[in-house]
Amino acid sequence: MTAPTPPGPADRLSLPAPAKLNLFLHVTGRRPDGYHTLQTLFQFIDLYDTLHFECRADGRLQLHDALPGVSPEDNLVVRAARLLQQASGCRLGADIHLDKRLPMGGGIGGGSSDAATTLVGLNHLWQTGLTLQQLADLGLSLGADVPVFVLGRAAWAEGVGEQLTPVTLDEPWYLVAVPDCQVSTAQIFSDERLTRDTQPITLAAFRNHGGRNDCLPVAEACYPAIRNTLILLNNYCEAKMTGTGSCVFGAFPNECEADKVRARLPATLQTFVARGCNVSPLHQMLFKVA
Repeated sequence: MTAPTPPGPADRLSLPAPAKLNLFLHVTGRRPDGYHTLQTLFQFIDLYDTLHFECRADGRLQLHDALPGVSPEDNLVVRAARLLQQASGCRLGADIHLDKRLPMGGGIGGGSSDAATTLVGLNHLWQTGLTLQQLADLGLSLGADVPVFVLGRAAWAEGVGEQLTPVTLDEPWYLVAVPDCQVSTAQIFSDERLTRDTQPITLAAFRNHGGRNDCLPVAEACYPAIRNTLILLNNYCEAKMTGTGSCVFGAFPNECEADKVRARLPATLQTFVARGCNVSPLHQMLFKVA
């Protein structure tokens, strides 16, 4: 897959790193290396972090906005930038600023999306010439969700999440609630209570009958705030959990209906309303893809 034609070279660039939702998540097995095989359906929403890149000639990578509890060298943004330097042989560097809006530990892909936007953005800024598929292959070493953010299309996913088939879905408005907890993905996938033998389904079967989130029972048991938020949101819609949690969401036909429900929820519960997107806001902005 080749990249769409981006705008011309620049010394600086500001780009979105959008959130995603898992519309279902089935865990179908566990490989000998410990990774889990799964089936899921990814869709983007138009809520995002923003990354600001400015090229520098000395090769240094400087992230100016540290995240609490995350050292710069462990930050996925820095790791993605360094990985692109190594893979491309580029001698340029960058000053990077991260405006963080997406909640950490929310199951909406914040860190993976930041990494993907870094790969795509610096590939353009440094003019390294890698295709989107090459960037996605690089990103897989950073996390299983990184490729879908790099490729920028709503997708049916299998394998560990890297086998992607683009799909066209309805684009509803989502009400997303953020329980007061940060979920550890490693904790959920290492829990012996996790269902690991769900039979694979097809996209047509999902469209006809739906699916579930196999991680939900474990997440609810470990994090009561998730269970309480699901109970609350289920009063107004069919509530689901995305990824390994913690965020909970429901779909609505328009923004007005989502806003009405949001107004009824406790002010102490962090919520937002966002539109579903089959094309990532990153690709919409950088490549002008509708």
